[in-house]
Amino acid sequence: MKKIIMAVPKGRILDELNPILKRIGILPEKDFYSHDSRKLMFETNLKFLNIIRVRSFDVATFVALGAAQIGIAGDDVLNEFNYEEIYKVLDLKIGKCRLSIAKKKNSISDFSDKEGHILVATKYKNTVTNYFAKKGIRAECIKLNGAIELAPKLGICSTIVDLVSTGKTIKENNLKETDVLLKITSKLIINKIAYKLMNDNITSILDKFKKIING
Repeated sequence: MKKIIMAVPKGRILDELNPILKRIGILPEKDFYSHDSRKLMFETNLKFLNIIRVRSFDVATFVALGAAQIGIAGDDVLNEFNYEEIYKVLDLKIGKCRLSIAKKKNSISDFSDKEGHILVATKYKNTVTNYFAKKGIRAECIKLNGAIELAPKLGICSTIVDLVSTGKTIKENNLKETDVLLKITSKLIINKIAYKLMNDNITSILDKFKKIING
């Protein structure tokens, strides 16, 4: 029997997910819990299930392509890629944060010029472009995958769009949060084909998640 693959993100979301996995009886091998392990695929106590641990941005892609049948992804990732091949099955109510616009504290104008153009540092190019387009503003995105708060400080641009949890990083880098594009939690997702061909093992996993989250 072909194994079911579940894709989970590294980092903070995984730390919040681990107690849920334990409660529903999914126990990965020991290396899964080690931040030092370079392994990417892990066996579990369920013979039909393996887990892959990947970057948060890659979870949705693995599920959309059918390489993983189910996964855990934040609304930021799902909104950015908007894959038609994915169903959102359940809000896990973890990984809570927001996708926000932040600017220099002394920034006066919302725009880089007077022609409805704005320069933004972000890794969420599609989300940002669509957001400003609805306001009649053409957003030019500078793609950065980390240390985005440095962009205004180093004169690259005056505006960034990034994930915000407590807001501490924003404040410590002399920025102000001005707008929220998206409130985020992590979702249990499934590949549409896998959903339509739902076997007993996938159904069992989904039901266990629903029982724990919904009570």
